[in-house]
Amino acid sequence: MTESNPAAGPVNPNNESFLPQSTVLIVDDNPQNVELLQAFLESLPVKLVTAADGVEALKMVAEHAPDLILLDIMMPRMSGFQVCRRIKNDPKTRDIQVLMVTALNELGDIEQATEAGTDDFVSKPVNKFELLTRVKSLLRVRHLKGELERALTYLNEIEQDEEAR
Repeated sequence: MTESNPAAGPVNPNNESFLPQSTVLIVDDNPQNVELLQAFLESLPVKLVTAADGVEALKMVAEHAPDLILLDIMMPRMSGFQVCRRIKNDPKTRDIQVLMVTALNELGDIEQATEAGTDDFVSKPVNKFELLTRVKSLLRVRHLKGELERALTYLNEIEQDEEAR
């Protein structure tokens, strides 16, 4: 019988132990939408931060380094498309998962969101179960990407040590 090494990381793909270390940024210019999304997400053990528009969202990204952004599209000062493009074009923030939350159902809007770099989208009115499922899935992707990057860095260090010998 072999013992599992708890330090080796989760074996269960549905393990949600990464959630308490996760930060979710909710961006919407409508306070009722922000409150609704916060209420839907309160059952998850994540840190929630909010922004009322795209300009404030970029400040919050710099301050809080969120793992996931729930991003409204139609906002004053800077649209969700513009915010997403800025986040995805910056090497420091491009790995942040972006879930566009929108009332727009036009195919052109979905194409524009995809071109801006969104990772997923959900339509208003938001279904709580669908939102929670997508949020957990995107946070899992973000967490697994981080684990993979750490493993690759570690393997590169071992390779360099071997070459130096």
